[in-house]
This record gives sequence, structure tokens and C-alpha cells, in this order.
Amino acid sequence: MPDGMGAPAPSARSRRAVRPRNRRGEGVHLRADILAAASDLLDRGDERTVSLRAVARAAGIAAPSIYPHFSDPQAIMIAVVREAFAELAGRLEAAVDGADDAERGLYAACQAYLGFAAAHQGRYRAMFGGLRNPDVADDVSRLGAECPRILAGVIADCVTAGCSTSAAPYADAVALWLGLHGLAHQRAVSHAFPWPADFVRRCVAPLSHTAPPRG
Repeated sequence: MPDGMGAPAPSARSRRAVRPRNRRGEGVHLRADILAAASDLLDRGDERTVSLRAVARAAGIAAPSIYPHFSDPQAIMIAVVREAFAELAGRLEAAVDGADDAERGLYAACQAYLGFAAAHQGRYRAMFGGLRNPDVADDVSRLGAECPRILAGVIADCVTAGCSTSAAPYADAVALWLGLHGLAHQRAVSHAFPWPADFVRRCVAPLSHTAPPRG
């Protein structure tokens, strides 16, 4: 029906943003859009919010368009977790590479780890315990081992630079990762706790055998 100015009013369907159809060979872009939508849903909720219908709505596509890429929500979650591990590892490596020396690189990597956990709490929970699929347990464990490997490398660099007395960089890196993991969890559930300003350094120093903070 005209809206009083001679033109028909747009319907709710026509006002809704619809994702344009990919050209042949561009399915990889649709897959990336699906994962981005699922990641955003997960960060704003939990694994229960990642349904096919919700992901399709967030991506601006019809739900059947997901099936050529993912068979079910669990398959989407597995891909999201794999992508999240890769992003976390990339952040740690970038933090180390961007530092002026080994010790600064170690603390930059730890801050990058905690920053990722704080910014993507839903994804972080899924990465470390949110998936219950035994078929991918080994793969997820392998991906999870990348963070201690990066930390071990930078602790070894600290030993070489003379700023760490670690005699077992990988074992100390695993202990450090567990410390960061526990701190990330407590920060997520204890928002009102008065964390000291230098608390990260106080945790990292003894676990990495670097110099403790002064004062």
C-alpha cells in the first residue's frame, strides 16, 4: 500500500540486510563469514548460542547455505577453536617479535595471552574445555601445546641473554602457561577483586626464573 507519498513502503524483508551471493569459486569467503559470525556469537554468550539458525542470521545468509561448509554446530565450533588457537599463537609470536629484548618479549607475550583471554572469553572457554568431542581431543591438545612452546622459546632466549636462570625452559613454560591460565580464569570471574598493578610480573617472575619486581 502507498505510504502517502505515492511510493510503497519497504517491507521488513526488504529492509533486512542480506548477504550478496558469492560468485563461483568464492565459497572460502562464505566459510570465513560463517566462522566470524560464530566467533562473535560465542564471545557474546557460550557454546549454546552457536546454533545453525543463529549463525546464519548473524552472517546474513540462509541456514542451508552453511551445510556445504559445516555439517552441524559442533563442526563450526571445532573450526572456531582451531582458528582461535592460531590467532592466539600469532599474537604471542607478534608480541615477542615486537619487543626490544628477550625479557620484554616474555612479558609482552604474557600480556598478549591475558589480553586475548579477556577480550574473547567465550572462545577462550571453548578452547580450554568447551569441546567434548573425543574425535578432536588430540587435535585440540596439539593446538593447545603451541602456547607453551612459544613461551619456552622466549624463556630460552632469556636464559641466553642472562636474564633467566631456568634450567628447563619447556617445563617452566608449562608452569607459566598454567599460571596465566589460572589468572585469566580468575580475572574473568572476579571482576571486583583489587588486583595489584604489578601482579602479572609477580606471577611471571618466579615461574620463568627472571628477576622479581622491586618493592
